[in-house]
Amino acid sequence: MNDKVLDKLKILAESAKYDVSCSSSGTVRGGKEGMLGNTVGGWGICHSFADDGRCISLLKTMLTNHCLYDCAYCINRRSNDVPRATFSVSELVELTIEFYRRNYIEGLFLSSGVVRNPDYTMERLVRVAKDLRTVHRFNGYIHLKTIPGASSELLREAGLYADRLSVNVEIPKEESLKRLAPEKDHQSVFAPMRYIQQGMLENAEERKHFRHAPRFAPAGQSTQMIVGATPDTDQDILGLSSALYRGSSMKRVYYSGYVSVNAYDTRLPALKQPPLVRENRLYQADWLLRFYQFKVEEIVDDAYPNLDLEVDPKLAWALRHPEQFPVDVNRADYEMLMRVPGIGIKSARLIVASRRFSRLGFYQLKKMGVVMKKAQYFITCSELPMLTVHELTPRRVRDLLVPRQGKKTDGRQLSFDFGGGEGG
Repeated sequence: MNDKVLDKLKILAESAKYDVSCSSSGTVRGGKEGMLGNTVGGWGICHSFADDGRCISLLKTMLTNHCLYDCAYCINRRSNDVPRATFSVSELVELTIEFYRRNYIEGLFLSSGVVRNPDYTMERLVRVAKDLRTVHRFNGYIHLKTIPGASSELLREAGLYADRLSVNVEIPKEESLKRLAPEKDHQSVFAPMRYIQQGMLENAEERKHFRHAPRFAPAGQSTQMIVGATPDTDQDILGLSSALYRGSSMKRVYYSGYVSVNAYDTRLPALKQPPLVRENRLYQADWLLRFYQFKVEEIVDDAYPNLDLEVDPKLAWALRHPEQFPVDVNRADYEMLMRVPGIGIKSARLIVASRRFSRLGFYQLKKMGVVMKKAQYFITCSELPMLTVHELTPRRVRDLLVPRQGKKTDGRQLSFDFGGGEGG
């Protein structure tokens, strides 16, 4: 690696740090003779952490930070006076191989500014992935950030070499996107999503008949939305997320608190720090949508269009619906148990399995991982002396769970505390 390439990497890795829609999960491919690497982590992987606390285990960089678009929220907008750099295809391929051989990374997350036109940029991204796979026999993880407006042919080729493909929605409502990025529209984003979905469906059918047919984007697709750059509500954001999960083989929707990188642009809000608490609540609500059978209208609606920043979304729902409680843990079905604050998927399964042999009490529930600090107000069982939400009223329960002192937080230490260690 020469100094010129490393100087480019410094610029382009810095330019890529605001894209959070990168994850190496969703695919398992072991080592093969004659090939380099695998997607199975656990040893020899160097994890680094960004300033905002996010874990980065991939070589996360851009092909170029030159861009023909002038999006208000983007550090790489064409009107910004920032250092610019561009990797050649061969430079980036060699850099990835060198980093992998040194066990610095487990794979590659590659995005790019748009130069010339979407197809030209997408073609270069595909060449990087193709050269890694076919020339260097690279067997590690590859995530390609696809370019809105690129042709279906290029996206189908990309899916043959990449483990995951993503195209970022950025802004949930069309009118808000047009205000901040007049050169973009949702159609150019949703079209690639449909191409990827179609490629996955066709590949699944092909593999039914041909066992060794190459897989198409085996880790699925993901997207990202910026939180706080526009007046869009959490109802707008989660409504779009729910639609994407239902209709386009979406693996993950990522939420990125808006970082004020272009403070001079009057179209953007003047934020001193990213809305990290709100970002965390959106991830918790997203978890409820994907794993707890909640519907969007149960989490946010016209009366409550934004998530409660003081309590997690499941607790907020429970406090708004005291008529659903208390729940008898020795009789309630699995679906209702998962709606109890403090009870997660794992602990709900343990409750259902264990109560066949004996009645469950406070200590048994605690051993199963139930967060009794929350759950005690919403359940009944043997040996539970606490008053429930009916006797105490939702306001009193809220006051007990949200102390008046020490509520202020920048969100950096928030966790996905649903209960049972895995949500609830």
